Amino acid sequence: MRIAIIGFGAAAIGFIEKIKDSSNEIHIFEKSKDIYSSSISGIRADGKLFVSKEMGGDIKVEIALQEKLVEYYISKTNDRKFEKGSSFTNREFYKQFYAKGFQPIISEFSHLGTDQLKQVLYTIYEDFKTYKNIHFHFNENITDLEVIPGKVKLNNDDTFDKVVVAVGRSGHKLVKTIIKKFPNVVTDNTMVDMGVRFELPNHIVDELNKEMYEFKVKYKSKTGYMVRTFCNNPSGYVVTENYGDFATVNGHSKLKEKSENTNFAILTSVKLTHPFDDPIGYGSHIAKLFKLLAGDKKVILQTYQNFKSSKRTKHLYRVNPTLDRDSYILGDINLAFPRRIAESIIDFIENLATVVPGIANGDNLLYAPEIKFYSNKLSNNTFDDLKFIGDCSGGTRSIIYATAHGWLMAERLLS
Repeated sequence: MRIAIIGFGAAAIGFIEKIKDSSNEIHIFEKSKDIYSSSISGIRADGKLFVSKEMGGDIKVEIALQEKLVEYYISKTNDRKFEKGSSFTNREFYKQFYAKGFQPIISEFSHLGTDQLKQVLYTIYEDFKTYKNIHFHFNENITDLEVIPGKVKLNNDDTFDKVVVAVGRSGHKLVKTIIKKFPNVVTDNTMVDMGVRFELPNHIVDELNKEMYEFKVKYKSKTGYMVRTFCNNPSGYVVTENYGDFATVNGHSKLKEKSENTNFAILTSVKLTHPFDDPIGYGSHIAKLFKLLAGDKKVILQTYQNFKSSKRTKHLYRVNPTLDRDSYILGDINLAFPRRIAESIIDFIENLATVVPGIANGDNLLYAPEIKFYSNKLSNNTFDDLKFIGDCSGGTRSIIYATAHGWLMAERLLS
């Protein structure tokens, strides 16, 4: 078979690794100009590889396969250097959070670091290039496809026996085009996560960081929204992500270079009902409001005390931002977020402070917007020859789950 894979990220890597030794002819179309411009996560990734049944996606992935894929990525490092930890395997910590209304998330993880993850991607690419049946096409932006009997045509040009869409969340334009043509592939499209990147001095969360490095909790706020932590980065850095029409905030940590602050996301899960059908459009609209306030490619930074009192921040105090000064303005996040989201975040922080003193210090920092664009959940049963894997399918939200989704899809095609 001639198989086309659109996008070269975690899901594509899992698919190719499973199918590379077959007789199939594999073509990878990647819109980045070369491997050095590409990324496993689509934009940025911190290099955290989680093993958990409680997070990472809505598909079923056996623990054994998750562990196998973690080892696969680690094996692609130069010297197998990485940080390792676990979240809430310590029962005492678990009980402390649970007693205050939080739902702790249990997981094991390995942390490669943003810097090392890039090198891992190059190594994987160099390995795949040695296979005569694998062909890379960089600087190739697939904007349309057509399903015809027994084939799928890309950009009204070349045809393939199977096409696997693996464009991640950053490829939402292609996915939107596909959905417009084939609306019946959508099974669910009502979810979006919006919130802030929270930054505070390491010493406030030293005990947590040393115990588990990545702490993940959920909390049902008084507004009815579920709020969760995501992507904790001890001694990490806040960064921005440029989507073209707007900028959002994220965080990462490096294996070698360290800061004096910890950052993590506080996200509010918003599930809307009919006739709502565009979670990415809704999140993008909120992000564009921030752009109006902050300017092009910038986000808003506010102290927690000012955020609570809906006052614009004009001065900072004890906490120094790790985000580059040219990437933010001091302002008021409340001007762009709906009221229930702001109230949910405040309720979460105040309750978290009962377990971790200092979390609610007035001079801790909030950056916004941080938005996790849930893709529409897409069916892989609609077409025999067109499949969706990874984050663009709406079924995964982590490197390991996306990689596993690709692996399982290749396994299914081979069988």
